[in-house]
Amino acid sequence: MIALKLGVTADDVKNVIIWGNHSSTQYPDVNHAKVKLHGKEVGVYEALKDDSWLKGEFISTVQQRGAAVIKARKLSSAMSAAKAIADHVRDIWFGTPEGEFVSMGVISDGNSYGVPDDLLYSFPVVIKNKTWKFVEGLPINDFSREKMDLTAKELTEEKETAFEFLSSA
Repeated sequence: MIALKLGVTADDVKNVIIWGNHSSTQYPDVNHAKVKLHGKEVGVYEALKDDSWLKGEFISTVQQRGAAVIKARKLSSAMSAAKAIADHVRDIWFGTPEGEFVSMGVISDGNSYGVPDDLLYSFPVVIKNKTWKFVEGLPINDFSREKMDLTAKELTEEKETAFEFLSSA
């Protein structure tokens, strides 16, 4: 979506973060994203100059993408999931390029972003020697904090529901 809006290829956009759950609370964050425009790398916010689109339509479209694929195809979005798996395998095998990170659902233990431990939560990670580690120290503004907390709350509730179900079975 960012690439289309700016008239570049997807390869020209990097470091977009998907925080949290794979659901309608996932938070696509471009605060740390870069785009190559006219041979120069600039921040996505600076390039787009459209705060309302980035905080509105962009987020809601990404959050509802899976449902939109299912509605349009009248079939599952399994190919989307398969592509994501292939991308993750590629990233684990080859690592992330210097200065770039990817978003990956990993165990939240030990993160520096205030996400509770024991959740599978999507974070920005770098991968080297087939090992991932959190990208540390990214500043988080109030808007992002609220979105990140909302998706963590949903995951915590889902985890509690699963444990309740398992303990009653």
